[in-house]
Amino acid sequence: MLKRPPANRGAGLFANSAPEPNAATSSTAAYRANIDGGSRGNPGPASYGVVIRDPRGQVVAKLKKYIGRSTNNVAEYYGLIAALDYAQQHGIRALRVESDSELLVRQMRGQYKVKSAELRPLYERARKMAQTIELFKIEHVYREQNAEADALANEGLDETSGKPSAPKLEASSLKPQPRTIRSRFRHGALVPLDPLDLAEGSEIEVTIRPIVKG
Repeated sequence: MLKRPPANRGAGLFANSAPEPNAATSSTAAYRANIDGGSRGNPGPASYGVVIRDPRGQVVAKLKKYIGRSTNNVAEYYGLIAALDYAQQHGIRALRVESDSELLVRQMRGQYKVKSAELRPLYERARKMAQTIELFKIEHVYREQNAEADALANEGLDETSGKPSAPKLEASSLKPQPRTIRSRFRHGALVPLDPLDLAEGSEIEVTIRPIVKG
């Protein structure tokens, strides 16, 4: 059984060598990226999934991509690079990455050496990209805490192979995410203009926000 490592608060990209962030940087609200990569066969068909949330916890991006035949570890690094690329493109100054790959996390924190010739160029690329962000942290989480990114990675594989995958968690254990549904008020009732895709008997909360058409 994997033991939870002790929390390393205040560590930057490299836990043993990175300086503490300055006061201005440490006060910057951080985005959070959950990343996952998978390969069916290892090596085999591989893809990654990334879920990015803003400092308020709202999902701002869901990324997924099939990368061809590769290994789990390569797919994990591609997921990290995708998250870092999103951060660079959107001017994100503080980013906390969560991954259930202990190997990737420990390599990025300088605790494990990168011996694989296949992973080395991906590690170097991710390392350079991370150094362009004012405050970057990467942490290991357990699989159940990374379910959304895992689901996206599997979707990337399913869309390529056409074969459904078995989820790592029961659907009932995943917290539904809020959605925006367009509706029209007619004859005293709200009529949805988009498909709801809800189970019979579901209870939902409705927020009224009029759409002003210019």
